[in-house]
Amino acid sequence: MRRLLKINSFLYFLFILACHCKAQTKNNNAKPNIVFIISDDHAYQAIGAYGNSIAHTPNIDRIAKEGAIFKNSFVTNSLCGPSRATFLTGKYSHLNGYKLNETKFNTGQILFSKILQQNNYQTAWVGKWHLGSLPKGFDYFSILKGQGNYYNPDFISTQNDTAVVTGYVTNIITKKSIDWLDQRDTSKPFCLVIGEKATHREWLPDIQDLGAYDSINFPIPKNFFDTYEGRIAAFNQDMTIDKTMRLKEDLKINLDYQSGDYQRLTAEQKKPFETYYNAISKSFNDQKLSGTALVKWKFQRYLKDYLAVANSLDRNIGMILDYLDKKGLAENTVVIYVSDQGFYLGEHGWFDKRFMYEESLRTPFVIRYPDFIKQGTSIQQFVSNLDWAPTILNIAGAKIPEEMQGNSLVPLFKKQTEPKAWRNEVYYHYYEYPQPHHVAPHFGIRTTAYKLIRFYGVTDYWELFDLKKDPNEMNNIYSSKDSDKISIPLKRKLIALIKEYKDDEALQILKKEGMQ
Repeated sequence: MRRLLKINSFLYFLFILACHCKAQTKNNNAKPNIVFIISDDHAYQAIGAYGNSIAHTPNIDRIAKEGAIFKNSFVTNSLCGPSRATFLTGKYSHLNGYKLNETKFNTGQILFSKILQQNNYQTAWVGKWHLGSLPKGFDYFSILKGQGNYYNPDFISTQNDTAVVTGYVTNIITKKSIDWLDQRDTSKPFCLVIGEKATHREWLPDIQDLGAYDSINFPIPKNFFDTYEGRIAAFNQDMTIDKTMRLKEDLKINLDYQSGDYQRLTAEQKKPFETYYNAISKSFNDQKLSGTALVKWKFQRYLKDYLAVANSLDRNIGMILDYLDKKGLAENTVVIYVSDQGFYLGEHGWFDKRFMYEESLRTPFVIRYPDFIKQGTSIQQFVSNLDWAPTILNIAGAKIPEEMQGNSLVPLFKKQTEPKAWRNEVYYHYYEYPQPHHVAPHFGIRTTAYKLIRFYGVTDYWELFDLKKDPNEMNNIYSSKDSDKISIPLKRKLIALIKEYKDDEALQILKKEGMQ
């Protein structure tokens, strides 16, 4: 299948190149520019284009409307750093070496950015990097120190100096991105990666977005009060809105403005924060909530802040789109918006990510490329963050290294690849345990109809879900009558994927069960 996809990708690249050459009289730069925007923890179900009628995301929706939306976009390891490492390398965590957050990413390996540089592209990364090392393969970078702060964050520049920048992080990232675009060498094509901190915990909105959703009473997910029968790992996790979400740090109740991130606020910033959250705290204290009423209140408060943070994210994406229009760059610039993985917005009673369940496995992916992607295109094929680097290289006319495990998505833009020639399943492997959320390591396969998950280590068992009958993944049918008819073929496919992607650790676990 990979050989067929590469042939299709090459043929389609020739088609693109021919079209670019024809259009060269309009644009001296035959190679397209690329703006790749990657947010943090932004759930697909929090975006209008993906069906949310409450969230205000007109600019992300605009990219989808003017280009394509991928309805089945997944990640290989639902965690911030590992997702970025897969993006950079086009390889699974076990091969790129970055399985866990807060470790050091090996920038000495093949990265798409280095290949772009070899193909005369200017490259830049602005914003969140969070890989424990400095970027390589980028002519310019200005990255957040570590996880970064929402207000007055520290940035590390290409010169390896660190400086505090006053303002709100999303606005600063946009300004830095535009400043670089203004100063670039206009004789070369560019690839700019914009790494957003939003919408990461603890969800501090921009001042202008405080209270943006206070009039909304959000519908509670059907499985919000999940009791996790038949799902041992889900029962043992530590990521519930009920027990894990903190009133003070996460929901800003009775804040101490002399500690944590709030020490970074200027007096001008602190005043509206105090006015807004002190009023929220007083109302909460007066209600004296407990039990179910308290959990429901926490859920509402969580979403109000989460979506308020997303407002700034979307508004700044609009600023980037407007800049490209104003500078006459839009026609020859590919714009991609993704999140590093999905996120729980109360499903299963949770926030955070990690599990192979749908809300964290699935991630938004929208792309605009005028004249080459038909407006309003909807793509149903299974894609993953393995494919991001090969796609960028294919668009740029660069050779995709054999060691990259993903496939270029370019053939899907013009439907050059038949569904039967594309992948029909995705493979997933998560490692980080026990901190910070006590989610047991697991790997598995997701097809159009089923999901099979193997938990291992501290929790040693299988889960099987019928996604057609049970889209909320509440009923583990692995031990049910006649489930072998489903699980045995899935295990064969799982082993084939494990071998294809060279995941020796997973293979050894299954070999101990007598599976080859």
